[in-house]
Amino acid sequence: MNAVIVGAGGQLGRALRREFPQAVALDRAALDVTDAAAVRAYVWAGVDVVLNAAAWTAVDAAEDPANHAAVRAANVDAVGHLAEAADEHGAALVHLSSEYVFDGTHAGPIPEDLPPSPLSVYGRSKADGDARATAVERHWLVRTTWVVGEGGNFVRTMAGLADRGISPTVVDDQIGRLTSAADLAAGIRHLVESRAPYGTYNLTGDGEPASWADVAAAVFTARGRSADDVTRVSTADYFAGKTGMAPRPLNSLLRLTKIQNAGFRPREWRAGLCDYLATDA
Repeated sequence: MNAVIVGAGGQLGRALRREFPQAVALDRAALDVTDAAAVRAYVWAGVDVVLNAAAWTAVDAAEDPANHAAVRAANVDAVGHLAEAADEHGAALVHLSSEYVFDGTHAGPIPEDLPPSPLSVYGRSKADGDARATAVERHWLVRTTWVVGEGGNFVRTMAGLADRGISPTVVDDQIGRLTSAADLAAGIRHLVESRAPYGTYNLTGDGEPASWADVAAAVFTARGRSADDVTRVSTADYFAGKTGMAPRPLNSLLRLTKIQNAGFRPREWRAGLCDYLATDA
């Protein structure tokens, strides 16, 4: 199978490179997917699957009006460029989505077919990008949450704070599951190699739902600190008086039945966290 990874320099892109070692890996310097002409000019002949790991992911910075055009270019227009190229050349498209396309008010785990209801500029851009990806027949849209991999992320930040003796304040009313970038990439490879039916799949870590404060406490415990060194606070209190912050969905819990029925069993998020802390943070 001939695969091309775009956004190959990010957390997921690096993990995909390990799962698809024979793939052509393109970072932004090699292919700027926001440039329609550049995407059209790329030689897609013979490519079986395009793995799109490129995105604007700075959620709060997306709220700044000065960044709106760039956010849309990366998360909406670029998806359309890649979808058109894949469709024209007979390739399948794998595109990554986020629980930020929802408002977080759904009761219980969120199914794949819940209509989008984004709260933020970032969330709206991801929802609109999803529409571009799903407009072509041959697509796997993979929706995930709370990704940790090689590079800067929440877990790495908490580990650094724990190691330096700092005690953070962390929100305890945003609920979801951590997702290892390595596990996410493995699930994507499963979908592609098993030729699972095209469509949308939720893919996160499995296990008991947790808050960001629970994740932080688990990191602190693993680093030899007390879980009580993490102060818990509501999202409303944490953001009180702060400006330029994107609203967050309180429920980020995604239903995993469909990916499990497709033959992939996501790993329990705490097991993924332990491995990550042992090797990457």
